[in-house]
Order: sequence, then structure tokens, then C-alpha cells
Amino acid sequence: MQQPAVSVVIATRDRPVLLRRAVGSVLNQRGVSPIEIIVVVDGPAQESLVDVEPGPHDLQCVRNTGKPGLAGARNEGIMRASADLVAFCDDDDEWLPGKLAAQIESLKDPSVVLGATAIEIRSEGGSHVRTAPAEVGLADLLKDRITELHPSSFLIRRSALMGELGLVDEEIPASYGEDYDLLLRAAKVGRIVALPQPLTVVHWDRASYFTQKWRGIADGLSYLLDKHPEFGSSRSGSARIEGQIAFAHGAVGDKAHARSWASKAIGHDPLQPRAYLALMVGLGLVSANWVVNTLNRHGRGV
Repeated sequence: MQQPAVSVVIATRDRPVLLRRAVGSVLNQRGVSPIEIIVVVDGPAQESLVDVEPGPHDLQCVRNTGKPGLAGARNEGIMRASADLVAFCDDDDEWLPGKLAAQIESLKDPSVVLGATAIEIRSEGGSHVRTAPAEVGLADLLKDRITELHPSSFLIRRSALMGELGLVDEEIPASYGEDYDLLLRAAKVGRIVALPQPLTVVHWDRASYFTQKWRGIADGLSYLLDKHPEFGSSRSGSARIEGQIAFAHGAVGDKAHARSWASKAIGHDPLQPRAYLALMVGLGLVSANWVVNTLNRHGRGV
């Protein structure tokens, strides 16, 4: 087989039907061949995909031999990748046929370390197109997570992942926010660009692994604040994450920590809505699930 144009890493755990949809969307890419697809199984379930015909592409199904979790599974795939470009696709998302071909063009500029696309979020409330800025820098990402930059749309230089950018951080608690951490680090070593076309479909019409794991969310976001001292230069950015941490504590009924983090958020930005939501959740006025589900129906998150 000739050298693949792109290596696609799909980390998966116990979602065989959704996985086949994701793999099928990669195999349906137009204008890019061959593609190396590395499915990394993270968990006890067996998955071989022997019934999937890859055509001119290479399809491998391997087990995560490193640290369990999303970060370790992605790194397993990165280490096995043989193409110069590495793409991620979550096992419950999918790509439109021209996604890779359009992105490869944007990475011909050697100063670009990471490329993304606009996304189409499909939720119980319908379809919502979200477009990221054409280019973002570190200051932009400190102020706002820019959720339009979704990991299922990422295309990254493998040389950067194995070098100055580094692999996915496996120390982040519960692997929560590992994609955000990767964006922050990428902005420090090169350019991040995004195509305006919604070529990545993100499914919010199913339960996320993180929906009920509020402790992991709080710990993961706290880790990011400590890891990136640059947040100290962005009061609104600090308040946003502090508000999310407060909300997570409120969701598990930890009123003391919810109040403490909400106070920090309001101190940095009195208009930070997550802080007030956290206090309402912590007081039992509304449920965390109701807030999350309501936002998700409109293609938004906490």
C-alpha cells in the first residue's frame, strides 16, 4: 500500500453501531486516497470491523495498550499513524464527503499546525450550524473555548504531535478538556485555521460520556487552569472556566465548592452566567440535567 495521505484516529468504547457510521463517513471521503483509519478500542469490548470493506484504504482495529481513557486511546492511534497528517473523529460523529480534501489544502501552509472546519450540531432540537473564526490565536482561546473548533474536525501535523506540540495530555483528570488543552498548546507553537464549511457533523442527540461525570469535569477544568497560567491575563476567560467548575460542583450537590468557585467567577466577571446557574443548581432551584438538556437542544453547552 502506498503512503497514506492522512491517518484518521477513531477512539471508541462500547458504541459499535455509531462507530460503523463514523468509519463509513471516513471511507466515503472524496479526493483523498489512500486513507489510514486506526480504530482504537478503549475498554473490554471486542471490536474487529472485519465485516467492513475498506476499498483502497487501510482499516486497522487495535486495542489501547497505554493509559485507559480518551487521551491514551488517541495517543495510541497517533503513535501508530504513518501519514504526515493526523485527523481525529469521535466514534459518535461523522464527516461529510469533502472534509479531508478541503482541509489538506489549508495545511499546505507550513505555519499552520492545526486545521478545523465549521460543524453541524444535530440535537433533539434540530440541526445547528456553528462556524468558528477563520483563524484563532491564544488570546481568543483564553477568552472563549470556541466550541465550534470540535476535535472531530481536527487535522494536525504528526511532526508537531511528536515534537513541539506534543501528544494528548494523559494526565488531565477523566480526559475532560483534552481537546481544549491541545488547542491552547497548538496556539503557542503555530497557527490554527478553520474552514467556514460545516463539513463535520457532531451528534448531540445521544448521551455523552461526560453528562453525569461532574466530578471529572470539575477536576479536569481545574487542572487546565493550573496548567495554563496565561488564564491570569484573561479575567473573562478565567471566569468562564470557574463558572463551569462551579456548575459541576453544584450538579453533585457540593454547595460549598459551588459557592466558592461561583464567587471567584463573579469576582473576575460579574456578568458570567455560569456562576449564577451554578448557584441555582446548588440550591436545588433547577437541575443540572435540565440546564444541560435545554442548552443542548439549541446546540449549546455549559
